[in-house]
Amino acid sequence: MSRLKKYSRSLRKSSTDLEDRLWYYLRSRRFMGYKFRRQHPISHYIVDFVCLKSKVVIELDGCQHLQQKEYDACRDKFLQKSGYTVLRFHNNEFIENLDEVLECISQALLVTPLSNSLPQGERGLRRR
Repeated sequence: MSRLKKYSRSLRKSSTDLEDRLWYYLRSRRFMGYKFRRQHPISHYIVDFVCLKSKVVIELDGCQHLQQKEYDACRDKFLQKSGYTVLRFHNNEFIENLDEVLECISQALLVTPLSNSLPQGERGLRRR
């Protein structure tokens, strides 16, 4: 088993409370019938959640992401070039606006793959 796959398994076992809460909505095809995976490797990155069929990646960002903006931007660019739509939500945004976050995810799932090339600011919630 690859090192990245082992690491993704360990991340699944040590997920945050908010990741567990979002996983409640996404797992077992509960969310609009779409299958999601959590802590899933894509190339040399591990994403929090992904729907492989729709190529939608969902990231829940805690305060550690404030110090790694350049890394996240590079990672998002790679994923977008690979055809994925990347939705990034800060933990506070998830806590305060759960319904809006779920609506944003549902809209991204319904968009055709060609729209994956939309600029980040044209999809999802307004970022703070």
